[in-house]
Amino acid sequence: MTTQTALPMTTDIDSWKCYEGVRTRRIMAFFIDYALVLALCIPVAIVIFFLGIFSFGLGWALYSVLFVIVALPYVGLTLGGTKQATPGMQITGIRITRTDGARVDPMLAMVHAVVFWAGNVILTPLVLLVSLFLDRKRLLHDVLLGVVVLRDDV
Repeated sequence: MTTQTALPMTTDIDSWKCYEGVRTRRIMAFFIDYALVLALCIPVAIVIFFLGIFSFGLGWALYSVLFVIVALPYVGLTLGGTKQATPGMQITGIRITRTDGARVDPMLAMVHAVVFWAGNVILTPLVLLVSLFLDRKRLLHDVLLGVVVLRDDV
């Protein structure tokens, strides 16, 4: 049985100030993070190229999942790390936390990303539009996983 330590709560997550401008900051963080993931795909693509040569072409099948190979560890290690934010989120001044105050671990961070991607494939407008009606400006996958994204500077 593992125990999770709670984040030092310097802010009250129920305060409206924690969520002011979060939607806009999340959109900007999304674009920054995807640019970083795409940049990280370049060296991984080179490794896959040589792996394909050494495996007589079998390694080149990894190109079909290149983005996933890069994005899941990126999200798991950054969002599930000590800062509880990806580099894009750090630049825009937001972080993620669980509604019970516990830390987001790497597995929950990766599940958060997968549910976001799957939700956008199945329910594209609903996943994003739900933030206009829910409290704390949460997206559908935030609600399902019990997390909130809030400002880090409040």
